[in-house]
Amino acid sequence: MADKETIETKIAEEKEEFEEEVEETADEFDYEEDESKGTYEEKIGKGKNIADNVISDLSKSIEEFKDNLKNMQKAADQKYNDYKKTTVQSLDVDLIETEDVYYIRASAPGIDKEEILIEAGDNDITIEATFAPYIEEFDEDDGAEVISSSLKSGRCVKTIRFENSIDLENISAKHNNGMVTISIPKLIIPKHKVNVE
Repeated sequence: MADKETIETKIAEEKEEFEEEVEETADEFDYEEDESKGTYEEKIGKGKNIADNVISDLSKSIEEFKDNLKNMQKAADQKYNDYKKTTVQSLDVDLIETEDVYYIRASAPGIDKEEILIEAGDNDITIEATFAPYIEEFDEDDGAEVISSSLKSGRCVKTIRFENSIDLENISAKHNNGMVTISIPKLIIPKHKVNVE
């Protein structure tokens, strides 16, 4: 969509072209006074007034249209933010595997370690954190509004399934600078030789 300066420039150019056409038309007519209808200059003046009113109305309509678009954008952003709050999003994680251990690093900036939930099953692990939207840090009295929002907010969950069973008793997790590092040892099940009779 064209910005305000482009629209105003276009309106000014159209107005200037219209005035030039009016001047050219005036050169073609006789300037004698017509007592019943007034002078030609008065008619030109009335024509210019009408043109100015049309351009003014057009400018107001364009401004109203732009305001309506801004309001529609704000409403759409609000709906999107409401959707993000109710939708479960995925946490960002890295997964590394060595011969004996799985390592996970999850990004949880701004989340205290007490607010991070980690649950492990036989061959899976789930990490959960809830991110508060940045706008919540402002008072309603400040008149703050969200212009753009791309950070995660709301409930975020990541479940990772492993090929091997994991040693639930020896899983460890550390929280440091908004990163959660989890070490998950693989469960090594010894193989038993079966004798055939």
